[in-house]
Amino acid sequence: QVRLMEFGGGSVPTGGSLTLSCVASGDIVKNYWMGIFRQVPTKEREGVAAIDGGLGRTRYFDSVKGRFTISRVNHNHTIYLTMNTLKPEDTAMYYCAASVGLLPTATGSFRFIDPVYWGHGTQVTVSS
Repeated sequence: QVRLMEFGGGSVPTGGSLTLSCVASGDIVKNYWMGIFRQVPTKEREGVAAIDGGLGRTRYFDSVKGRFTISRVNHNHTIYLTMNTLKPEDTAMYYCAASVGLLPTATGSFRFIDPVYWGHGTQVTVSS
């Protein structure tokens, strides 16, 4: 059973920073693609950032490049998403996810290949 739990959401003003963490069960951090997705009620869930457990390759949504950084620490089964220069449009529920692979989407984002394991999410709110 894969279990994922997110930490670190909250409310910040525009231009602020937050770091999300996702703790995973077992050794999946080093064996799976791990990522952070986000969703607002009126839109589909979109990939924000992902990191490969093997080679450490990373993938970012175009709109967060240069502002967000994803990293992992294998020995504590955790990935981190450092979010800088936050904008109101970054407001969403953020979910941790794990998968064996990913594919790009036409929107400049990515999706994970099924089966996808999800955390319960943490809210990020950026005030203008």
